[in-house]
Amino acid sequence: MVRKNLLLSLLFALLAVAVQAQDMPVKFSVEQKQVSPTEFDVVFTGKIDRGWHVYSTNLPEDGPVPATLNTETSEGVKTKGALKAQGKEISEYDQIFSMQLRYFENTVTFVQRFEITAKTYHVKGYLEYAACNDQNCIPPTAVEFDFKGEGPATQAKSAEEPAKTVTDENAGKTSAEDPATAVTEPSDSTGVAAATALADGPSAPADQLWTPVIDQLQEQNGNDGTDRSWIYIFFLGFVGGLLALFTPCVWPIIPMTVSFFLKRTKDKRQGLRDAITYGVAIVVIYVTLGLLITMLFGANKLNDLSTNAIFNILFFLLLVVFALSFFGWFEIRLPSKWSNSVDSKASSTSGLLSIFLMAFTLSLVSFSCTGPIIGFLLVEVSTQGSIFGPAIGMLGFAIALALPFSLFALFPAWLKQAPKSGSWMNIIKVSLGFIELAFALKFFSVADLAYGWHLLDREVFLSLWIVIFGMLGLYLIGKLKFQSDMGETKAMPVPCIMLGLVSLAFAVYMVPGLWGAPCKAVSAFAPPMNTQDFNLNSKEVHAQYTNYEQGMAAARALGKPVMVDFTGFGCVNCRKMEAAVWTDPRVADLLTKDYVLISLFVDDKTPLPEKEEVVINGQKRTLRTIGDRWSYLQQVKFGSIAQPVYVCLDNEGNSLSGSFSYKEDIPAYVDFLKRGLDNYHKGSKQAE
Repeated sequence: MVRKNLLLSLLFALLAVAVQAQDMPVKFSVEQKQVSPTEFDVVFTGKIDRGWHVYSTNLPEDGPVPATLNTETSEGVKTKGALKAQGKEISEYDQIFSMQLRYFENTVTFVQRFEITAKTYHVKGYLEYAACNDQNCIPPTAVEFDFKGEGPATQAKSAEEPAKTVTDENAGKTSAEDPATAVTEPSDSTGVAAATALADGPSAPADQLWTPVIDQLQEQNGNDGTDRSWIYIFFLGFVGGLLALFTPCVWPIIPMTVSFFLKRTKDKRQGLRDAITYGVAIVVIYVTLGLLITMLFGANKLNDLSTNAIFNILFFLLLVVFALSFFGWFEIRLPSKWSNSVDSKASSTSGLLSIFLMAFTLSLVSFSCTGPIIGFLLVEVSTQGSIFGPAIGMLGFAIALALPFSLFALFPAWLKQAPKSGSWMNIIKVSLGFIELAFALKFFSVADLAYGWHLLDREVFLSLWIVIFGMLGLYLIGKLKFQSDMGETKAMPVPCIMLGLVSLAFAVYMVPGLWGAPCKAVSAFAPPMNTQDFNLNSKEVHAQYTNYEQGMAAARALGKPVMVDFTGFGCVNCRKMEAAVWTDPRVADLLTKDYVLISLFVDDKTPLPEKEEVVINGQKRTLRTIGDRWSYLQQVKFGSIAQPVYVCLDNEGNSLSGSFSYKEDIPAYVDFLKRGLDNYHKGSKQAE
């Protein structure tokens, strides 16, 4: 009980760390560095969170927003050269934009040199940059600067002094005291402070359409999906444990182990307690393994795995090796000395230690069958974005693996009814090999998209899956044999034949996808639709309005709800959602017939008729472009900063069904839209 409580305490401590509030992913500071009596640099130093990147300068047109310096006041100075980027620049071909893009990770420094041309000078402006990760992009963000100083004539007395770094003359003041000189700091992504800022902003729109709905969104969303993610990981581990049970390395051991515990002592209760303790020991061993994975790699590294191309290639190769092992080409075995040594120690000890060592022996002996399943599980949950996903996955795996040992100890009569060892266990093993081979392609696809190799475009991926699941179907109906099946002459069992027909039907289901059919069942695994060269499905959905107020007015006149799409010209995942989700006929019908669709581009560079000064989190921010305005709307009204974000609203600007971000899940998106539509009609009837 003490161990169990300690384990639970550790898991809850990790949970507390995981749910801490997130901050803006990029933090910039700005300083002035005097390099000579007549020249100085304005230096912007950025720290970038793991998994995010900031785009470099001078990118091609029609691409993401490059880092750009804009000067609003330039008295007594002139720029000398272009804005320079310093740091470890990464250059990769981006398939979505069809161009070579350059960006920085971890840290970046942008430097602009100015030449002093008068006795006094004043330079004011802002650096604009964009940042993205694998799923979202923040809107183009401004880092403002304002520096004043004296020219060479008044600096003659100190000309011989070494170059020095100085800060803004108002650097000691807070942003509220002198916002023009404040370094832009990240805003609260939860939007709580942003909602308060709406009332503080001197020119914040007073219309009800801009009233914050952050509390409504949080209530309607329920949670951020973390709980569902943990349940999914636990369920995945539990299923893996059940599959491991029915392999040749584990199933035959169950009756022998249970009989041993029941016969080792005359006290039946003691034998029962030992068997249950044995099951608990299995849980402790595998959960400890999951915790060790997190400790060795680190929480941030596990989160990075989902987007790291090199790791995804390694995962692909690892799963291929596991699949070949299940096919019977070779066996993955741990050194026999390990299991023999642990087994001898278990025999020479007594009490809880001996039971724990016996459980550890089981883990070592059964590794040739459980290893590939555990490896696949750890690879999959490590890329789910949960920092302690391996521990939760291993908890589910261990509970499923330990359950029969405890149940058969409680009900020994069940052992007589349990199926005997036989060829059916080899069938399960080979079938798992096909499944691991199919999922290996998912990880190679991530690397292929990252590097722009175009080796595994959607039609190639689907072709390989059609072949894999077609061969699995042939194997299950007995038309394909492996070396481990050569001695079998009996016909395949009826359940295997039925599963084989399901696998063949699934292969046929994917065939139309080669010509552009959505194939929703595999949309979460296959590459996006825009990677397909030959696509007969050309249906696209475009927004009726790109102005919030105009779209809301039209919706009010038509008596329809609104779906607001916060997007960007340089938003990769926005294009993925439009290509993979919006083109679905059900989604397209809802967006075009039942909703007024408003797309707001947060990187729209069209200047506003007049600049607007607003306050966000105690800092003044200047809205210069239409994109700035929509970015501000997204932050203060919806408490969000990343794109894509979708929100259904009624004609008064109230939320109808929470928010939806990047997730290529068509059924979930349809449900999101239908809930918004149903709630709109309910509200309309109540108003009447």
